[in-house]
Amino acid sequence: MTSLAVVPRLLRVAVVLLRYRLDELVDAAHLFRPLKLVRPLLGRPAVDVRNLPRGARLRLALTALGPIFVKAGQVLSTRRDLVPGDIADELALLQDQVPPFPGGEARAIVERELKAPIGSLYAYFDETPLASASIAQVHAATLPDGHAVVVKVLRPGIDAQIARDVKLLQSLGALANRWHPNADKIRPLDVVAEVEKMLENELDLQREGASASLLRRNFASGVDLYVPEVYWDLTAQRVLTLERVHGISSDDVAAIDAAGIDRKALAAKGVRVFYEQVFRDNFFHADAHPGNIWVDATRPTEPRFIALDFGIMGSLPEADQYWLAQNFIALFERDYARIAKLHVDAGWMPSTVRLDELEAAVRTVCEPYFTRPLSQISLAELVVKLFQTARRFELTLQPQLILLQKTLLNIEGVGRMLDPEIDIWAVAHPVLKRILRERYSPLRTLREVRRRLPEWFHLAPQLPELVRDSLERIAQGEHRLLADVDTLSHQRHLMRRLLRMIACSAFGATLILCATLLWALAPQHGFWLPAGMGVAGVAAFAFGWWRRS
Repeated sequence: MTSLAVVPRLLRVAVVLLRYRLDELVDAAHLFRPLKLVRPLLGRPAVDVRNLPRGARLRLALTALGPIFVKAGQVLSTRRDLVPGDIADELALLQDQVPPFPGGEARAIVERELKAPIGSLYAYFDETPLASASIAQVHAATLPDGHAVVVKVLRPGIDAQIARDVKLLQSLGALANRWHPNADKIRPLDVVAEVEKMLENELDLQREGASASLLRRNFASGVDLYVPEVYWDLTAQRVLTLERVHGISSDDVAAIDAAGIDRKALAAKGVRVFYEQVFRDNFFHADAHPGNIWVDATRPTEPRFIALDFGIMGSLPEADQYWLAQNFIALFERDYARIAKLHVDAGWMPSTVRLDELEAAVRTVCEPYFTRPLSQISLAELVVKLFQTARRFELTLQPQLILLQKTLLNIEGVGRMLDPEIDIWAVAHPVLKRILRERYSPLRTLREVRRRLPEWFHLAPQLPELVRDSLERIAQGEHRLLADVDTLSHQRHLMRRLLRMIACSAFGATLILCATLLWALAPQHGFWLPAGMGVAGVAAFAFGWWRRS
């Protein structure tokens, strides 16, 4: 049920939508249809919207509704698997800019959060903000040692405002979920949940500082990407102090040319940095639009990017990261059958999907692209269409994959703006293969095994009891364990798989334990015998846990 407290605000939303001639959205919530009768009394928007496309009208309406609706529109722009492309393109243009709050209030917040007079914290603090958005604004400052910094300060009362607006969005989402004819595809409540999570993260500036610190450590050389330093002694939940950096917005092509920077080299470097963030570090900037990605004008011969605003970062579960990398490789090599199998093996689709039908659908999407020159193929556009096609086969995507899709679109857009002829495939393919070779090499696997040996030693004495307990539960409660399985053949398959997992895990653990003891206590036998036993133990584990159809 919708709370009566939000009804007046819901009516205001409906009025704005009607002003911008978004009648279909009002029709979707039957409650607001009578308002169309009084449209002439509702006033007109600041611009004539009669001849504007629907995406532009929605963008203007969200801007008129306020900053939280702008945030919601920005999130919706990333869901190209759910909303039409023309609307997503327009929503991507939304700018989160609002009038600043007084600098005196910012000073008071800094002093309260850092528990000291501002004069003892900074040699200079400019009360006129450099930039102002719905969540926070940024002020220039100077440290006592002379270093220039920027201070990001949360807006006063923003927590309560966001809580109210989130309740309003939830009510709108519930209405859309009930009445909109395409609610099952748009999933409005899921979109609202994404907005809520994003806003929650942005309200903690200490979290943003930690993200900046990790990204800076991942690119410590600063050759390809520079990340400003975080001043932790001047950072708290509502205040973030960062090194001040200067650069050129990555979409200002004229200024980049004037600085004498090689745009082709810069575009290729941007693609490489993206794949390194995703597949080497598993930590990527998920809001990489031109306003947050600058170009260092001081390095014309060896260009690099400067990253800003670390409120939205992404990472993937290790399994998804592996499956996604393999999908990219298969896509580069046009192995459609492998793409279909990888989607099922990854668990993104039910195992009941017919692989031949999925392969045919993937081929139908991809083949028209490969008739073009490689430099004209949009990898981001192709991935979006693949996701849209896969949804027909009950594709389940995690929010992290949606963030990745959005980032891929942003990075490719920046790359093509810098170099319209860039061959994304030629740049990305070798980088991805190199990262995969390093990440999944035998040497790295051995290092990972050695790192986890203490954990296995701790669990080894418990393994016989765990095996015995599992077998007893199977013997005594088989009907409960398998109550939800539909067919007898599936029951037998699950039983065989469970027994194989238990037996192989016990055998593998024994081999690894013996190999470790032999290595530590009997070095006279050399390296190769315990190494062989350890590899055999790992192979036993892999065989036991390998998910076969």
